[in-house]
Amino acid sequence: MPPAHDADPDVLAWAGAAVRRYAAATNLLVAGRRFRVVGPGPDASTLRAVLTAMGARHAPEGPVDQLWCTGDPAESTAAVDAHGAPPRGRTLVVIDAGRHVPAVDEDAFGPVVVARPGVLAVPHHADGVFLVSTGREPERDAFAAEPIRWAGRHMPVSRAIAAQLRADRALAGVRVGVAMVLEPKTAVLSLLLQDAGADVVVYAHADETDDAVAAALRDAGLVVFASSTVDLAGQRRLALEMLDREPQILLDDGAHVIRLLHEARPELLPGMVGAAEETTSGLRPLRSMAEQGALRLPVVAVNDARAKTLFDNRYGTGQSTVFAVFDLLDAVTGRDAVARLPAAGGTAAVIGYGPVGEGVAQVLTALGLRVVVAETDPVRALQAVFAGYDVAPVRTAVAGADLVMSATGVRDTVSLDVLRACAPDAVVAVAGGIDQEVATDDAHAAGSVRTTIAPRLERMTVPGTLRAVVLVDGGGCVNVTAAEGNPIEIMDLSFAVQLAAVRMLLEHGAELPVGVHPIDPAADARIAAAALAELGLAVDSPRGPDPDGGAQGRASDVRTTRFGAPP
Repeated sequence: MPPAHDADPDVLAWAGAAVRRYAAATNLLVAGRRFRVVGPGPDASTLRAVLTAMGARHAPEGPVDQLWCTGDPAESTAAVDAHGAPPRGRTLVVIDAGRHVPAVDEDAFGPVVVARPGVLAVPHHADGVFLVSTGREPERDAFAAEPIRWAGRHMPVSRAIAAQLRADRALAGVRVGVAMVLEPKTAVLSLLLQDAGADVVVYAHADETDDAVAAALRDAGLVVFASSTVDLAGQRRLALEMLDREPQILLDDGAHVIRLLHEARPELLPGMVGAAEETTSGLRPLRSMAEQGALRLPVVAVNDARAKTLFDNRYGTGQSTVFAVFDLLDAVTGRDAVARLPAAGGTAAVIGYGPVGEGVAQVLTALGLRVVVAETDPVRALQAVFAGYDVAPVRTAVAGADLVMSATGVRDTVSLDVLRACAPDAVVAVAGGIDQEVATDDAHAAGSVRTTIAPRLERMTVPGTLRAVVLVDGGGCVNVTAAEGNPIEIMDLSFAVQLAAVRMLLEHGAELPVGVHPIDPAADARIAAAALAELGLAVDSPRGPDPDGGAQGRASDVRTTRFGAPP
């Protein structure tokens, strides 16, 4: 167990809340970032333990990405001054994490300007230094320009790939449809495609649309078919209007628009180069269509790229979904509304131990909860055991859990029978996921009643029992509909893979057969190497054959030397 579990529960709860508030204000990642904590005592040590357990890198010396301040404001000011200005293009975020009183004197840094809601820039101190306070809620912004600029600042890998597409003029005049969650990071991707020469058209589902972002893209000259207020029929109409713009390449999230294209606009398929899909749940139906002979264009499996799945699914979805659930629970006033509020020392059941389940379990453990994993794949279940988690059948796992999180992306994972096995007043949520991952339709058909107790929180009676559970966001994709999606640096990697898929389709789409295709592994390696370079890190190149390419090169010599030199 991580050191955080030995902390005072109140201090641990404060540290977890501070990290969540930082993430909500910045939409930045915790894992992989270099950090230092300024201040003494248990507050500092517990915060350090929580950050480390989530995968952040403690750096007592040298440059850092995050400076967490918990003590005297004068000490914090001195630490920022000693750190100096970050290199051009890099960022230092100074976090006021004072538990009882402010630990940062904002006036010491001169005039500040709003970089995005909850984040202050201090241009007169040094370019690239920003201030965040975890003691106050970030204000909402009716405009999206600042969040889009902030996201773009932290997406260097996608910027570099898009710049190469622009330099090569590979996208000039190509019509690209973007059907994804419409928020600042997707706006950056759409603008990068436009800047590279593409004719970009955007669609998003109503519950995945930030209207301010949609307006900002329209102001930038993009055609956007999205509104948060339209009903299901309106969403279908908007999606068809986007398809009627005849995109040659379609970038999808969930494969809903790709499937709608086949169902309602099949006449457009011959004019398309191909598509790209970035989710596990979206690739499943596309592969089924390919097996059935119903898929009629090549699709690049962006989700399966290592630079996507190993980071987006685990570190991105893990952080964003868990934080979103706890942020929603913060709005509950009094334990009468939610009798089993998950907290340090409590128990969480994680259903599914793929990459998303791994990330969810890691974050919950960092926040001080005991995790029990339910997994039908025996290899993954054994993997969870080796990671230090208890493993049990799903009904056993949920029976004593304060929080149940489904991480499978499979319909009816939390079936009516599983709901009946849940502890009274357990909180039930989905990490990412698909429609009906929690079987709310079956529960409703059996007589369940849902009552709102706080924004996006409902008490749902469980038919056949005298108990109820607390349903988060209707069982929906909570990190999208109740938060800002995955952290920016994570989406930088995912969208870099999308851009690599665009290049792959442009260069090879005409020769690719109908079906689902993996991304070029070399693109994966280039994206990861670029991300490492942005972190100031480097790795050795893979060892290959001798430079002369001879048959006796290291990669090709299979003779054993265990019994002496080969003859």
